[in-house]
Amino acid sequence: WPMWYEESLDGRLAPQGRRDMEQLARRMAARFPALFAARRRLALASSSKHRCLQSGAAFRRGLGPTLDFGGDEVEVEVNDSLMRFFDHCAKFVALVEENDAAMCQVNAFKEGPEMKKVLEKVASALCLPVEELNADLVQVAFLTCSYELAIKNVTSPWCSLFSEEDAKVLEYLNDLKQYWKRGYGYDINSRSSCVLFQDIFQHLDKAVEESKSSKPISSPLIVQVGHAETLQPLLALMGYFKDDEPLLATNYARHAQRKFRSGRIVPYAANLVFVLYHCDHVNASQEEYQVQLLLNEKLLSFQHSNETTSTYTELKDYYKDILENCHFKEECELPKVNVTAVDEL
Repeated sequence: WPMWYEESLDGRLAPQGRRDMEQLARRMAARFPALFAARRRLALASSSKHRCLQSGAAFRRGLGPTLDFGGDEVEVEVNDSLMRFFDHCAKFVALVEENDAAMCQVNAFKEGPEMKKVLEKVASALCLPVEELNADLVQVAFLTCSYELAIKNVTSPWCSLFSEEDAKVLEYLNDLKQYWKRGYGYDINSRSSCVLFQDIFQHLDKAVEESKSSKPISSPLIVQVGHAETLQPLLALMGYFKDDEPLLATNYARHAQRKFRSGRIVPYAANLVFVLYHCDHVNASQEEYQVQLLLNEKLLSFQHSNETTSTYTELKDYYKDILENCHFKEECELPKVNVTAVDEL
């Protein structure tokens, strides 16, 4: 196996990633031709990370030269307070991100019977004493297998170390980490995303307002490029993919059919789209504005109705508490008293 990964690739967008973003843009334009029509304004925001800026540029390129978004170089607004809200939330950083105790379920699973079995099988395949391996090393081998498949479209020799059952155990290990660090594990994970959630609704409010007063929509198309770590907490805030019982080191078997599968929720080039419609022929005025949600280009049912279409009024009503009562600054402040991190969580 030749080692192809170089330090210089770290944090950069892979060629496959660029293609993914260009093709996503083309599919979006085909799906919403009126929105992506010539001379429609595109507002593009991104996190400051190089791969996000490159993703934004690739998305723009995918729309091709026929779309006149004010010249080829659309001004990209770098906005880390929205796209990397987690970095700006002191409580999240101190109590989850940099707190080993917050990952106790992940660490326990690494030492648990399921991982032990995988370790023994991998050690045997490599003719190594099992003491020379640990869960982290095995995870690196598994990630190398998956990166080579995703980035180079080859079946890596590293994949031969794992059966499907082993892969499920390693998938659960990753899901545990995402659950406790970005999902439902701690309230602050999702609450810290409310600044982005509120921003989305401010844009939608503005479009409704402009539409009602028959003005042209000033920002018909808003593209914000962030991270899996931006999207996962936002979806948790909205109540999606929540299992009846939490993901723990001890309930792997019971979670075989779990909803919280980060590889399906936030795969490469994951995307969440809010689509606002103005409907002319309606019976009541509150039905005039309707919304659909697309996650990874598939319609997502709303939590409050299980339908794939909702009136904008109903949607705002359902999320009223978050829209009115989530205050990023206060929620993200570290508690003044000396409590231990885990007590606070």
